[in-house]
Amino acid sequence: MKFGIFYEHQLPRPWGPKSEYQLLQDSLTQIELADQLGYDYAWEVEHHFLEEYSHSSAPEVFLGAATQRTKRIRLGHGVIQLTTNNPHRVAEKVSTLDLLSGGRVDLGMGEAAGPAELHPFGVKVRDKRDRWEEAVKAIVPMFTKESWEFHGQYFDFPARNVIPKPLQKPHPPLWVACSNIQTIGKAGEWGMGALGFTFVTPEAARAWVHKYYNNLLNNSNKLADYPSNPNVAMVSGFMCAATDEEAEAKAAGWTFFIFALSYYGRKGVDAPGTTNLWDEYQAWKGGPEEKKALESGLIGSPETIRKKLRQFGESRVDQVILLNQAGKTSHEDICSSLDLFAKEVMPEFHAAEAEHLVWKQKVLSREIVLEDLDVQKYDIYSHQNEHIVRLTPEQLKAKMAEKEAAVKRA
Repeated sequence: MKFGIFYEHQLPRPWGPKSEYQLLQDSLTQIELADQLGYDYAWEVEHHFLEEYSHSSAPEVFLGAATQRTKRIRLGHGVIQLTTNNPHRVAEKVSTLDLLSGGRVDLGMGEAAGPAELHPFGVKVRDKRDRWEEAVKAIVPMFTKESWEFHGQYFDFPARNVIPKPLQKPHPPLWVACSNIQTIGKAGEWGMGALGFTFVTPEAARAWVHKYYNNLLNNSNKLADYPSNPNVAMVSGFMCAATDEEAEAKAAGWTFFIFALSYYGRKGVDAPGTTNLWDEYQAWKGGPEEKKALESGLIGSPETIRKKLRQFGESRVDQVILLNQAGKTSHEDICSSLDLFAKEVMPEFHAAEAEHLVWKQKVLSREIVLEDLDVQKYDIYSHQNEHIVRLTPEQLKAKMAEKEAAVKRA
C-alpha cells in the first residue's frame, strides 16, 4: 500500500493579513517533511470561491513551488477542473510542472462540484460530465502530437503544437475524481486511476475494487489513446498520536472538513465575503454527524490505525491518501502526526507493496479472476450524508429539467 497526503488549503475564519501566506508556507514545509519521511504522493485540489473550505484555486503554482522543495515524492493534481480550464492551458501547465519536478507529476482530472464553482465560469452543472469527457479527448493528444486540432461541442480549436511536452512519456499517469462513488466503475472503464474517499467498510472497499478491475479488463471504454493507470486510492481523515484520546482531541479539523462540505452542499455560496463557516461549525459540533466523522477517519494511535489499514490492505486498495491539513489543525500537530505515522505505521504496509504488485499483475494478466460483487448496497462513502452525496450525470440532468419545467409552469 502506498500513502499520500492531501491538501484543500482550508482556512477557517477569522483571517489575519498573513493567514493565507502562512497557510501556504506551512503546507510547503509539510510536503518537504513528507518527502523526507518516505510518503509516496502529495495531492493538491482545485476549488474556486469556497471560502474557508478550500483556498486552493491555483494548484499548479503551489505544486510548482513544491517541486523545488522535494526530491522524490510524486506531486498529484487531485484534481484539475477540466470544466473551468482551457484545454491548452491544462496541457501546458501540467507539462511544465512535470519538467520542473523531474517527471514526478500525476494528473487527476475532475468536473468541479456545482453551481457555486461552475456558474461564474459560464458552465452549466448539467453539462459538466459531457464537458469533462470532451476535455479529456481534447487534452490527452496535446502531450504527444506536434500538430493537434479539435472540433467538439464545447471546445473547438485549430491545429497547434502545444508546448512544452512533459518529461514522462507519453504523459503523467491519469486519474479521475470519484466524489460520486459510482464513478469508480467508470474510472475502470476509462482506464484511469480512481480517486475516491474512505469506504464504509472493508467489504465495500473490496466490492468496489473488484468492480473497478473487472470494468478495466472487461468493459474498457477509453476516452482517448493513453496507457491505463490501474489504481484505486481513497482519501481519509487522519490524525496519528500516541493515544486514541489524544488523536481524537486533535482531529477537529477533519470534522470541520465534513461540516464545510455539507454546508456548501446545502447552501452553496449564499453570502460571499460575509459567511462565517467557523462560527456555524461551533453550533454543529457535538452532534451525531461529528461522532460519525471521527469514526470514519484514520484517527487514533499507531496500533489503532494499523488495524484499520490492514483491513483495507486486504481489500486491495492501492493507496491511502491522508487528509491532515483541515480546519484549524496546527502545523505542529500535522508534522508530528506525519512523523509518528511514518515511523510506526507506514513501514509494515510499504513492505507489503511488492506482494500487492504481484497480485495486481496476476489480475491484469487474468491469472486471478475477481468475483463480481454487489456494489449497489455500498452507494456512499463513509463520510457522506444527504448534503454531500453527489448526483450522477443522469440524475443532474433530470433534476435540472424538472426545475426548468417548474419555472415554466409557474
